Amino acid sequence: MKITIEGATEAFAEKVLALASQQGAELTVTAIDTGWTSERAEQYLASLPTNALRFAQPVVDAGGDKPAEELRKAFHGELRGRTVALSRAVPRGVRRKCWPSGTPIAPRYDPENPSWQKAIAYMMTRENVAVFRTAFARLGIGLTASVDGGN
Repeated sequence: MKITIEGATEAFAEKVLALASQQGAELTVTAIDTGWTSERAEQYLASLPTNALRFAQPVVDAGGDKPAEELRKAFHGELRGRTVALSRAVPRGVRRKCWPSGTPIAPRYDPENPSWQKAIAYMMTRENVAVFRTAFARLGIGLTASVDGGN
C-alpha cells in the first residue's frame, strides 16, 4: 500500500500511520517539506523580473507588512505589473516542483469594505520573512535600498 500525504502536519501523519497499523498495513513515510525554505525563496526571487523583485524587498524589509500607499508612492502609483509578476511566478515553480503553491506576498484588503477595492497593504508570514531575508542576502541584494533603486 502506498499513501502520499502532502502538506499535512506531523500530528496528522502520525494518526494516519496509527490507523494503518491497526489494519495491518505496513507503511513507509517520507517527509516532504512543502513550506518555503531559503533555497526555494532564492529560486523564486531569482526568477522574478527586476520590478517585481524590487516590490518584494520592501515587504520583507518591513517585517512582512508594508502599507500599499507607501509602495504606490515608491512605484509612481502603479503596482499591477509587479504584483502580477509575483503571482504568475508561483505556478511556474509549482509545476516544476521548485516551491510550494500559494503566493508568499499577498494583498490585504479593508475588511470594512467588501466591494472591489485597492489593497491597503501587502503582507507575508513571519516565517516567510525570515526565509526571504536569508534568500535576499544569498542573492547579495540589500534590503533597505530597494524601493527607489535610482528611479
